[in-house]
Amino acid sequence: MGDSQRTPAQALFRRLFAINGLVFTVGTLVLALSPATVSSPVLLTEVPVLAVGLALILAANALLLRTSLAPLGALTALMQRVDLLRPSDRLTDSGNGDLTYVIDAFNAMLDRLEAERNASSAHALAAQEGERQRIARELHDEIGQSLTVVLLGLKRVVDRAPEELREELHAVQETVRASLDEVRQVARRLRPGVLEDLGLLSALNSLAAEFSQGSGVRVVRKLAADLPELGPAAELVLYRIAQEGLTNVARHARATRAELSLTAEEGAVVLRITDDGRGGELREGAGIRGMRERALLIGARLTFAPAPGGGTEVRLVVPATADRG
Repeated sequence: MGDSQRTPAQALFRRLFAINGLVFTVGTLVLALSPATVSSPVLLTEVPVLAVGLALILAANALLLRTSLAPLGALTALMQRVDLLRPSDRLTDSGNGDLTYVIDAFNAMLDRLEAERNASSAHALAAQEGERQRIARELHDEIGQSLTVVLLGLKRVVDRAPEELREELHAVQETVRASLDEVRQVARRLRPGVLEDLGLLSALNSLAAEFSQGSGVRVVRKLAADLPELGPAAELVLYRIAQEGLTNVARHARATRAELSLTAEEGAVVLRITDDGRGGELREGAGIRGMRERALLIGARLTFAPAPGGGTEVRLVVPATADRG
């Protein structure tokens, strides 16, 4: 059987057998060529010599085996920390002969799993965006129009109603008008039309203004105008992560102030969302996992860290070449 047909188990067996054989062969040669002798029965003066020789043989064997099997320890550590939602490092072949096959197979498995995860995430998020657009159109075109018709009808009724009923009808009118505004806001959150029509900066400004109005948290905006050109997918990821980040601030941070910044740094576009809330350990729920999936789709790096003045900082680094054109 040739080297190319050996299985990893056979290759590892041969490596261990060769190491042990080498150690014992060298030990035998040293014993044969040295002036040391062993009597029968063994003399007390010969016991220290034998003990030292055995210790040297065991130490040499342990050292060679430890060096040979070191990549298995690194492989185990990598397997324990692998997370497909975070870019994973890879084991490097340190010239360890027969373990090269195991290392290459594991690295190829990680490549395949990450590619499959990214592909499935892309399909799922595309379907999600399509469903959001469909629901937004239905809310705007059907429910919104129906509520508008109801408002017009109420106006005609109020104009012809007796004086004692007008106050109640006005209250109903305001309730319907508030419901119509809520429907429109939900439709805008589901389908950011301003992103398509006016661009990313206008969409983020609008998002921050709506968030401040709805949550009462003041948002300081630092949005640079001289940004590298990004593709539609990258802009949508930036918008959705900003949206989810601000939503998390409102739900969990107990903050009074947040900052939304978008800057260009060394060939990348950097989005930061910071708050002055309670901070603490981050619990990764469905929202944060969704943010990580979106970031991976465009090769961006998403991190969460304590903010300098307390609270939490969300940082997304998008390569300037992400989805361009």
